[in-house]
Amino acid sequence: MQIFRLFGRAETKRDSEGEAGFTLVELLVVLAIIALIATLVAPQVLRYLGSARTSAAKAQIKNIESALELYYVDNAKYPSDDEGLKALVTAPAGDTRWNGPYLKTTSGLNDPWGKPYAYELKADASGVVIRTLGRDGKPDGTGEDQDVTN
Repeated sequence: MQIFRLFGRAETKRDSEGEAGFTLVELLVVLAIIALIATLVAPQVLRYLGSARTSAAKAQIKNIESALELYYVDNAKYPSDDEGLKALVTAPAGDTRWNGPYLKTTSGLNDPWGKPYAYELKADASGVVIRTLGRDGKPDGTGEDQDVTN
């Protein structure tokens, strides 16, 4: 059903009524569905992210342990508490047997939450303890707040 021709285009009655596009109600329904999906999915994603950070901390600690073993082979000792983990990246003063760097950057010395790993030499110098206190930075805890150590 043609009403009239405008610039070579036939316009129908339906075109002139403005039925193209979405109504406000349709848009609100779509937004409500998206919000519902987001409320169901977001907690699962956040839980996965927390466990991923804890797993990353465990992997980083293993990497630091390997670097410390290489340091021990070259220097016949672990870094002192004062030298700390930075001895894996830069040579401590007066250390002539240092053959590093054992880690490429100091960024690997921070946990996934951005805090530096705690390092201490065991009292009998038989090994080291590498630890992070998790997201909250406090001892103990569960989930993302749990302590991770070697």
